[in-house]
Amino acid sequence: MRFLTRCSILRILGRRYTNQSSCGVIDVYNNVNIRSYVNISANRRLSLRNPPVFVSAICVYSSDSKKHFLNLEKKAEVLKDVLEHKKEQLKDTEQRIRLKGEEIVRDIKQHKEITGQKFREKKEHIIKDILETKAKVKEKLEIVVERENPFTIPNILCMARIAMSPYLGYVILQDNYTLALGLVAFAGITDLLDGWIARNYEGQSSKMGSFLDPLADKVLIATLFISLTWQNLIPLNLTLLIVGRDAALVASAFVIRYRSLPPPRTLSRYFDVTHATAQLAPTFISKVNTAVQLLLVGTTVAAPVFGYVEHPALHALCAVTAVTTVVSAISYLVSKDTYKFLKKS
Repeated sequence: MRFLTRCSILRILGRRYTNQSSCGVIDVYNNVNIRSYVNISANRRLSLRNPPVFVSAICVYSSDSKKHFLNLEKKAEVLKDVLEHKKEQLKDTEQRIRLKGEEIVRDIKQHKEITGQKFREKKEHIIKDILETKAKVKEKLEIVVERENPFTIPNILCMARIAMSPYLGYVILQDNYTLALGLVAFAGITDLLDGWIARNYEGQSSKMGSFLDPLADKVLIATLFISLTWQNLIPLNLTLLIVGRDAALVASAFVIRYRSLPPPRTLSRYFDVTHATAQLAPTFISKVNTAVQLLLVGTTVAAPVFGYVEHPALHALCAVTAVTTVVSAISYLVSKDTYKFLKKS
């Protein structure tokens, strides 16, 4: 009975609402099971006299569900499109970042090359300025400092006396007084000869000679006095007096050279003999003292040869030599014309 009742209800509903398929009755019939319809029809609160209300509710529910699913599908498609778009944007951003990084690296390399080029140009410019400044300073020095030829005959004779002095001392220490006397005579002749040539021949006089001639005399005399004192032929006190005075004069000559040299004062310019910066002018008493000293050492070297080693005249000559040495030292301290600085006009 129940089964027949359910079938009759369904047939009635099917015939009654066949024309309402647009509202979704057929869909409800196909989609809603029999038990649900039986329960609905058995419910006393609902009346079969008003079936359109029930069918309309089902129809509205079904339509809303389809719209909801359609909306979800549309939203899913939209989200998918958005994700695809975002993915494309990320790829574009990554590409731009990579291109920007390559551009930055390229700019850094280019900037480094430009900086290196500027540094090299700056270095070359500085070196060029230094060379130009050096050339200008050298040109100014040529104007201030007088140049001269140091290789003159008097200067060569002075250098020969200086080079001969150590050998002369060695000959005296070997008791070869005959050879020593000949070397002393040769030194005296060269001393007279270089002065005569410098005074009488043009171009042979030099400012360097004013330093070199007294220096050669001091080296020769100091060597002779020291060697003869070692041989007990000259008193030690006299030798210390003469050597001390000559050492002070040589040191003063180096100081005068330093003071007369224009800046920059370098070792190469200091020992450049072509740069004449000062001139010495020995005093008269100094020349006399040099002659007395040479006479003393000459006679002392000849004494063993001719046999007058302890002669009183030698002792008197030693005393005269000591006096002239002291007086000449005082004359260098008192006189104001013993040296002068040179400037090229």
